[in-house]
Amino acid sequence: MSVNLKRALLCVIIDELCNDDIQEPTQIKRRKVWSKSWYLNRPELSHSNLLKELEISAPSDLKNFLRMDSETYNELLRKVSPFIKKQDTIMRDAISPNERLSATLRFLASGQTFEDLKFLTAISPQSLGVLIMETCSAIIKVLKPYIKLPATEDEWKAVATEFGDRWNFPNCIGALDGKHVQIKKPNCSGSYYFNYKKTFSIVLLALVSANYEFLMVEAGANGRVSDAGVFQNSKFFEKLNDGLLNIPHSQAIPEFSEVDMPFVFVGDDAFPLLRNLMKPYSRNNLSIEERVYNYRVSRARRIVENAFGIVATRFRILINRMNLNPKKASIIVLACCYLHNFLRTTNPSVYLRGSVDIEHINNGDIQLGAWRQDSQQLSELQPTASRNAASIAKETRMKYTRYFNGVGAVPWQSLFINENNN
Repeated sequence: MSVNLKRALLCVIIDELCNDDIQEPTQIKRRKVWSKSWYLNRPELSHSNLLKELEISAPSDLKNFLRMDSETYNELLRKVSPFIKKQDTIMRDAISPNERLSATLRFLASGQTFEDLKFLTAISPQSLGVLIMETCSAIIKVLKPYIKLPATEDEWKAVATEFGDRWNFPNCIGALDGKHVQIKKPNCSGSYYFNYKKTFSIVLLALVSANYEFLMVEAGANGRVSDAGVFQNSKFFEKLNDGLLNIPHSQAIPEFSEVDMPFVFVGDDAFPLLRNLMKPYSRNNLSIEERVYNYRVSRARRIVENAFGIVATRFRILINRMNLNPKKASIIVLACCYLHNFLRTTNPSVYLRGSVDIEHINNGDIQLGAWRQDSQQLSELQPTASRNAASIAKETRMKYTRYFNGVGAVPWQSLFINENNN
């Protein structure tokens, strides 16, 4: 007896048993069918057949659909399959790992709702809501090694070497920034997630390397908290404040007279000035030296801006309002960040092509990355009010100011401060 015939007979038996049972109250509407008939034709109607055709006839369209080529997709599928594969039952065949992963990637890439996505996948919105969250959790699990905060002094120094080589900022160990990610107002939450942009959001905080890769990501802080509070309430700040990050001791910079040059992160006006966190000077009445310093800090910090822009352009769910609760939205956000690092590592030569800002050092112009042309962007953290930083933090900033205007000057910096008025 075929499997389909067994399933049909089982449905008849169940229906007869239900009819013999006590009659239900008239106000309760009994379900007439277990599933819409076209969902049962998923093997013929779903996007799986489309993907097969695209792989053969239009690889570039397949890449646009999945945000990765077929080879990279198959590698990711091999990683996540053991965690998302389900068993067939006598009632129906399970949704395959291939269908689960490709539907999830399309959800992340397009920002479509579950209701819209059902027409492409032939999977019910309810099932999509479950399997997409399961798949995103599996992506985070299997790609965990792709986002790793340095744990030793040597690892931090390796990050600093890249910043020195690529962005002329010695002893820099990461660019720090945060963004608001819009969500639908959670039930019974009042104004808890209501931010200064008058939308509801959670906050993504990230540290990025010189190669546009995330070193640390935290997601889920409520959008109402002050942007300075987002940082100061983060696990990252807690470790930094408690001295648990194993940041190397101060190190002299070659040819510079100062022997005590701390390793530092760079951030914008949303962050406090700390001994290990540099930010720009106030933009009022700046001296030439301060403007040079601001340019050099902004040049290094632009890396994290580009990383956020790239990940939001690749995975447009981040710039659409998510109709999910904060916990689920945080999982979606983290999955996108892990996928960004995975793709950046797997396809380093093509992933960033045309996507990042490029400086033309011969004339002081900046060619903006393609993501900046998008009308939708992640919302910035709000600049913090001016506060009195510790004297050691101010002294560290003065040291870098002297360095960037002395032996650490680059030939083109005067062009950029004149052109862009930094």
